Amino acid sequence: MYKACVFDLDGTLTDTLESLTYSVNETMKELGLPEITSGQCREFVGNGAKVLIEKTLRAAGDENLTRFEEAFAAYQRIFDKYCTYHVAPYPGITEMLEDMKKQGMKLGVLSNKPDRQAVHVVEEIFGANVFDHIQGQKDGIPRKPDPAALLYIADEFGVESAETLYIGDSEVDGATGNAAGMDTVLVSWGFRSRSVLEAAKPRFIVDTTDEILKIVREKGEKI
Repeated sequence: MYKACVFDLDGTLTDTLESLTYSVNETMKELGLPEITSGQCREFVGNGAKVLIEKTLRAAGDENLTRFEEAFAAYQRIFDKYCTYHVAPYPGITEMLEDMKKQGMKLGVLSNKPDRQAVHVVEEIFGANVFDHIQGQKDGIPRKPDPAALLYIADEFGVESAETLYIGDSEVDGATGNAAGMDTVLVSWGFRSRSVLEAAKPRFIVDTTDEILKIVREKGEKI
């Protein structure tokens, strides 16, 4: 049976696209540069804040990233203020988490969002007592798709990779879970197209939270 489940945050547990787009565009306004669309932001997220700003600057014509330091500093300040702007859990997420906790599963979050904001969003939206471990991007710890942080969380939980389900919404998450040797679920309601999810070769692709609970239940029945 699965003893733990670790989730990506943006596009998996919570719809954060509006907060990300708003924060990026407030940054661009401050620098006097063109804004991006929500569609562009959807494509740019997934590899951490620095990559998001790099891709945004290139889209604005700063191919050599001459204004990166200025832009990243502004984004960090602005996103710290607006990281929960219009953020909400996707349908069925809250109920699914309650079901998992009732089954005694350890629950974790691993995000490429900066750690301070990742913790803030999770605790603001879900409360401080739902997840047993929340981790965002920290200096000195490789970001996903490196599996080191995911394996660290499993170790903190005292569980093996085979006992851990990893759930995300992108090719980055697929590579992370696969590299960690975990059964990996990619959700179709997030920031990537189904063709991208299929190319990532996860163990499962799901369209609803009920499908995730079915995967957990069927794993338990096989033991």
